[in-house]
Amino acid sequence: MKNAAIIITIVALLAFLGVKAKDSISVNVGQRSAKVQEETARETNNITEENNEGDVSVTVTPMDVRQDATNWTFDVSLNTHSVEINEDLMAVSELIDEQGRIYKPVSWEGSPPGGHHRSGVLKFSAPPTTPGSYELVIKQVGGVEERRFKWTF
Repeated sequence: MKNAAIIITIVALLAFLGVKAKDSISVNVGQRSAKVQEETARETNNITEENNEGDVSVTVTPMDVRQDATNWTFDVSLNTHSVEINEDLMAVSELIDEQGRIYKPVSWEGSPPGGHHRSGVLKFSAPPTTPGSYELVIKQVGGVEERRFKWTF
């Protein structure tokens, strides 16, 4: 009987330590993600840019524009209460570096055309060298010829 109590105590202790180790791993992964976001925030000025011209408001936040990134990613939100947002964001968006080089998006992972609220991630191939500044241009959304979102490193 005494041996059974010892075994139960050991199993309970191991189970407790196992849960703590799992929690520690989760915290470390969350800290890593927050650290990458913090590094990106430090690398750029004015992290979130917003444009409220016309009938559609557009908000853009760089998610990953690190020098060693394969793709540069931007969180894009479009909101309105008066028109349908039908534009193909792959067709109406471009990234321009300080040298004037233009990069077309490689993917849009988000809401399909239509509706009053759209959001997703716009991806571009990372420039070969990190520019001192770059601009995301979104054209012909909500009756506005072009919207420019600019960041500097």
